[in-house]
Amino acid sequence: MATKFTTDDVTHIASLANIPVTDGEKKSLADGFTKTIGVVEELNKLDVSVVTAVHMTGLSNVLREDEVDKKRMFTQEQALANAPNTHNGYFVVDQLIEQDD
Repeated sequence: MATKFTTDDVTHIASLANIPVTDGEKKSLADGFTKTIGVVEELNKLDVSVVTAVHMTGLSNVLREDEVDKKRMFTQEQALANAPNTHNGYFVVDQLIEQDD
């Protein structure tokens, strides 16, 4: 059974993301979400148990080791040097307050 998105779903998602959406956009977005999820549901039906991974670049392990490079580290003073507001060695930022609908 295919998942069907409604304009109420779009309204809810938009409010979570704090994105303004017009009534005209809601129908179009609901249709687009439904179509996208339909494609994903079809892909989930495919048997991929015999598929092997293929690397098109021919490279192997191009990632570096997860190590701290102390030559590139800032001291605490350097990190805070351009901060507009600090207190006892920490950045001071405005308080974020959640918006209730």
